[in-house]
Amino acid sequence: MLRVTLLLVLLAAAGCGNANYAPVSGTIRVDGQPYPHAVVSFQPIGTTENPNPGRGSSAYTDESGRYVLYSDNEIDGAVIGKHRVRIMTRGNDIVGQNPSGTSVDGAPAEKRVDPIPPEWNALSDKEFEVPAGGVNNADFDIVTKR
Repeated sequence: MLRVTLLLVLLAAAGCGNANYAPVSGTIRVDGQPYPHAVVSFQPIGTTENPNPGRGSSAYTDESGRYVLYSDNEIDGAVIGKHRVRIMTRGNDIVGQNPSGTSVDGAPAEKRVDPIPPEWNALSDKEFEVPAGGVNNADFDIVTKR
């Protein structure tokens, strides 16, 4: 009887581990076009009452710019609550012409250039509230500076 009770308690506790996560998906667009090269990151924002709200979540966009978040501990979705959102281009996909110089042989040099502005990644102040029921339209439209 004690073993059965202990097993039930352990199973109930294991199930509670996902209770504060909700499914999150959406589309990333850059200048109105679906963007298949993005890394999307949601990092929970702590509060005074809850300074450590949980792990962040991330995803890659597919060819249509769609993403589905998962946590680094392989839980689908994101922690319920407010998040800092960062979006950047995948490292191997960022290639552009170096505006500040040329290569040794005088040809234009290539440089890794992210078309997504810093205010969407390193300098992001973008926030998103993940509701308890989840959301499938966490869409972000990024306009680049020209």
